[in-house]
Amino acid sequence: MPDVVIRRCLVSDAADLAAFAARTFAEAFANCTSADDMQAHLAATYRPDLQARELADPTVITLLALQDSRIVAYAQVRRNPMAPACVTQPDAVELQRFYADRSLHGTELTMRLMQRALAAARELGGRYAWLGVWERNSRAMAFYRKAGFDEIGSTHYVVGSDRQIDRVFIAALSPLHPVTATHPRQPLRTGQA
Repeated sequence: MPDVVIRRCLVSDAADLAAFAARTFAEAFANCTSADDMQAHLAATYRPDLQARELADPTVITLLALQDSRIVAYAQVRRNPMAPACVTQPDAVELQRFYADRSLHGTELTMRLMQRALAAARELGGRYAWLGVWERNSRAMAFYRKAGFDEIGSTHYVVGSDRQIDRVFIAALSPLHPVTATHPRQPLRTGQA
């Protein structure tokens, strides 16, 4: 496999990120969501203008994994004042999005990107990182547990008009104890409660 470079996403990457984000979200969840709900969600969430606005926001850090200048994975962390009620820990930063191209299943890139995402959460002042993951995505939940997250509750995630349940996970961010597990996984949905 050619080398993968992980770097911060720039506002100039917004169109490419929007296309990749929409594709990986649809690949991961289209089989369990109606076509109308999926299209509504993609249009409301992954437009280039919305991605550009997120990329310009100083409370958001987006990381791209690039292989031959092509996006193959990304992660996004943000300071989110609207955390679910079960997130009571101080200075908790949300791991909002975490997706990888199917071509990378079976590689260690996912955990490498997780390490960088948790470092970005610390950079935003986080002492904890939290995320939401669809209750039926058992592979993703196993990955997050392996990465040091513990389940603490639930929240809702709306895809179009479909209100779904996400499990909420949290991990302490210790600069002395970085994530070291390696466990490849499918694309993961993280919470946007």
